[in-house]
Amino acid sequence: MKYTIKELSLIANISTRTLRYYDQIDLLKPNHINKSNYRIYTSLEVDILQQILFYKELGMSLKSISSIINSNNFDKLASLNNHYKKLESKQKKIGLLLKNINKTISNIKGENNMSDKEKFEGFKNQIIKENTDKYGDELNDKYGIEYIKEANQKYKNLSKYQMNEQNELSNKINKLLVKAVKSNDIHSDTSFELCKSHQLWIKNYWPTYTKESHMTLVEMYLTDARFKKYYENIIPGGTLFLRNSMQVYLKEKNRTIMFYFFLLQQYLFHFYKQYI
Repeated sequence: MKYTIKELSLIANISTRTLRYYDQIDLLKPNHINKSNYRIYTSLEVDILQQILFYKELGMSLKSISSIINSNNFDKLASLNNHYKKLESKQKKIGLLLKNINKTISNIKGENNMSDKEKFEGFKNQIIKENTDKYGDELNDKYGIEYIKEANQKYKNLSKYQMNEQNELSNKINKLLVKAVKSNDIHSDTSFELCKSHQLWIKNYWPTYTKESHMTLVEMYLTDARFKKYYENIIPGGTLFLRNSMQVYLKEKNRTIMFYFFLLQQYLFHFYKQYI
């Protein structure tokens, strides 16, 4: 099959102006120009355009799409399978939000009662799904499936007020990280406050907290590129700084506890020596 630019724009439901722009940036060029100086497209260009529109639907930039499609290693079948999985995941997220919206509509109509907690279930389930897709294997391996289930349930039980508190705490951590890295001092008051805030943030999510588990997580920030990217986007060097600061913070906390325990022992020793 052969199509003029107008015919292709009609079947693809995009403008001729867009197709001309794709030609201009070498994203999608016509198969050839005919004697009447019309752009002519074939089934080959139709397939490429379909791929472009798939990638656009996933939110990719035209520059990124171009680098993928024009790559020598581009695999059309693998690309379609990847599209399918991502769109399927997107469909599930939309399904959760639609279910939540329907509940809200029924609640407004007085057909059912909807708790404040339920109003945020769709969003919470979506976040849990995204985290599971990204980090599920690593977290399950390090902490156990049951522990992660308990953590997810604790997250789902957070009230709107608690969610807002966590978001504010997260923003505070990011600001403290920037300030602490710029100071380049893992022993500073800012670094201490950073670690203390991070510890509180974690405690609010985890069913049980241990310093060992916390340190394991922070170590994973360094070894897992996806975790590392988050903190590096806040400030370069932030991931390593947070790890090093946390090592100092947790050790200092242990020393403080041991110091007070030592003072208590001394007090009891003198008490018994005096009265017994």
